[in-house]
Amino acid sequence: MSLPDRRHETLRRRLWLGAVCAMAIAVGAASGCTVRPLYSNATSSVGTDATGSAGLGSIAISPVVTRYGQEVRNHLIFLLNGGSGQPAAAAYTMDLRVSVLDQPSAVIQVDNEDRPTAGTLKMTGTYTLKDIATGETIITSTRDISASYDRPSQQFAAQRARRDAENRAARELAELLKLDIGQRLATR
Repeated sequence: MSLPDRRHETLRRRLWLGAVCAMAIAVGAASGCTVRPLYSNATSSVGTDATGSAGLGSIAISPVVTRYGQEVRNHLIFLLNGGSGQPAAAAYTMDLRVSVLDQPSAVIQVDNEDRPTAGTLKMTGTYTLKDIATGETIITSTRDISASYDRPSQQFAAQRARRDAENRAARELAELLKLDIGQRLATR
């Protein structure tokens, strides 16, 4: 073996040794990871009970006054409890407020008139989650979602399109709220 071959062989051994060391460090770091599913009922490694699905299923949602607020509430109750309705013995109570802002998105000139032909509906959900036993406020948060829709010139069709956009936004807002509540309860 000549001198350049020895250097090449030494370099190859050092690279291999470096790769093995890097792999060992990566395996060691990954073994200390505490990632677990968000909606699990398993206990964590420290011994505390995770508030996954059980925590979400023990939330009672207060009544709301608007039609779109009721849509959000109904979808949220379904998502939190798997379709079984409000819990009989709730551990938490949620005060939910939903508001809607409707604004034109596009204006097209038709018959020398500028009429909005597209709209964007922004639905905002604000909630406060309280522990029933202590009365302590646990979570206060706000989430919003937008839904676009066409505004035809016929009045009934425009009203129906807006209502359909409200229904879409309500479903999506309920899913966002469920995810937000699950994440925040899991970190408590």
